[in-house]
Amino acid sequence: MGEKIVIIGGVAAGPKAACHAKRLIPDAEITILDQDSLISYGGCGIPYYVSGDVSDEDELRKTSFHMTRDVPFFENAKGVHVRINTRAIKINRDTKSVDVVDVISGAKDSVPYDKLVISTGSQPFVLPIPGADLEGVYTISDLHKAIAIKEGLAKGQVGKAVVIGGGAIGLEMAEAFGDLWGVETTVLEFMPQLLPRIIDAPFAEMVKRHMEKHGVSIYTGEGAQALEGDESGKVCRVVTPKRTIETDIVVMAAGVRARSELARDAGLHVSPFGIVVNNRMQTSDPNIYAAGDCVESTNLITGKKMLAPMGSIANREGRVVGDNLAGIPSTFPGVIGSFIMKAFESCIGATGLSLESARAEGFDADAAITAPSDRAHFFPTETKMPLQLVFDRKDRRVLGVQAFGDMNDAVLARINAAAALIVKGGTIDDFSLLEMPYAPPFSTAIDALNAAANVADNMACNRQRNVSIQNFLSWIDDPSSQPDWATLDIRHPNEIGPFAEKFGSIWHAVPYNEIRKRHNELPKDKTLIIICDAGTRSYEIQVFLDSVGLTNTLVLGGGFNCISRMGVDWWPK
Repeated sequence: MGEKIVIIGGVAAGPKAACHAKRLIPDAEITILDQDSLISYGGCGIPYYVSGDVSDEDELRKTSFHMTRDVPFFENAKGVHVRINTRAIKINRDTKSVDVVDVISGAKDSVPYDKLVISTGSQPFVLPIPGADLEGVYTISDLHKAIAIKEGLAKGQVGKAVVIGGGAIGLEMAEAFGDLWGVETTVLEFMPQLLPRIIDAPFAEMVKRHMEKHGVSIYTGEGAQALEGDESGKVCRVVTPKRTIETDIVVMAAGVRARSELARDAGLHVSPFGIVVNNRMQTSDPNIYAAGDCVESTNLITGKKMLAPMGSIANREGRVVGDNLAGIPSTFPGVIGSFIMKAFESCIGATGLSLESARAEGFDADAAITAPSDRAHFFPTETKMPLQLVFDRKDRRVLGVQAFGDMNDAVLARINAAAALIVKGGTIDDFSLLEMPYAPPFSTAIDALNAAANVADNMACNRQRNVSIQNFLSWIDDPSSQPDWATLDIRHPNEIGPFAEKFGSIWHAVPYNEIRKRHNELPKDKTLIIICDAGTRSYEIQVFLDSVGLTNTLVLGGGFNCISRMGVDWWPK
């Protein structure tokens, strides 16, 4: 036999590294150690198993050709030895061995290695609050917990659920409870918005409004203070500073941390984000590699370190490890944080930095928000797709893209294309000229990404002056706070009517095709917020008004196509 390769962890990165290395060095003796009895499953599919979209837990463990990835599969099909129910408790770098314990029998022994791979993954953050250890309180950390949750649902034991955490996993679990099972579900998010640091406030509000329309109660800026149990010790209430919520189950989805203790105890270099590796996925010991949720990653936009707990990233890192185990000098450069999530029949996607994050990182950042059609406007299935392009005014580099739309191919296609360009340092001009495939059932002749980049170009060159959605909403909620502002609504009279009636003198209504004849009617002592459906016509009117000396105007980017998806209180019924 060849080299002894031992891999600690058998969910994503570990099996990928093992199987890829075995194909490259068939005589290698490769062993996977995992403390669980279930290995190599699609953890990101757990919410969809709970929801019923995936009918059986075994489907999460199957290959694309319908073979279950269990111990016999790895032994017989892959030539990889697997020891389940085996916990690694110590790495002995001097003797190149791993001390292990059988979690069932308690028996201990040692496994020698020539090369070692650590793929211990991440662990969910458990809030340090009273009642966190009550029965019925779960984290989404493994398939066993998902099976237990689904069994409770199937037996009718869950009528109310509380999800603590408004990130992707929390929202996916909220949908899982409500969609198939009809469970009365509440989401608590400590931060002011859902999906914090991933998307910006307007898009977070779109997601929140959409989830609420489907019966999910959402409270942002509100954390859980305590969990209370009944006389049998089962959770029955969640207490926040503002309310007490009755529940039958609690899911904590408050983020994850790298499982890096084993590496730290072995004297390997570990940062606050995870195990430190070079771009070949080597740790500070050249005979030990690490991959997956347990390692720190480099953000390719900011250059800073981060944790990137994604199954897709873990698999790519696992392949790089396999290459290097075989002597092929492959590298993994880093990540930009691409993300997409289903929310009932809609979806939200993002890649790169949000505007908030970009500004916090010191970029001279701005954002172009548009609301284009997701396919040709004359095609029967066309819908609007709010899209935001974050850019740096100094060097015109695109820093991030976000989109919200129907659960189809439209959002994913734009996020995928944007991710590829951002990784390469793509600029506004690259996005404006990006060649995207066109056919009416799939896209528009001027693609949504091209259109957003064109708006960004106008803004970066100071041809277009915008007001942010947040500032506009703040002003409209309290018009007296900004007495020198008013609106110029250029939409169709039928659309304008209810708003003009509601807001009276601050709402100036002049349809788009009448502005050139009626611009003298507009007040010259007010800053006019120009409003249309998406912002495109507003910019055109801003340019015209500039030409006649009316320069005190601002465009509402994304227009009412964005505002209408945010569920504002003042929207006419």
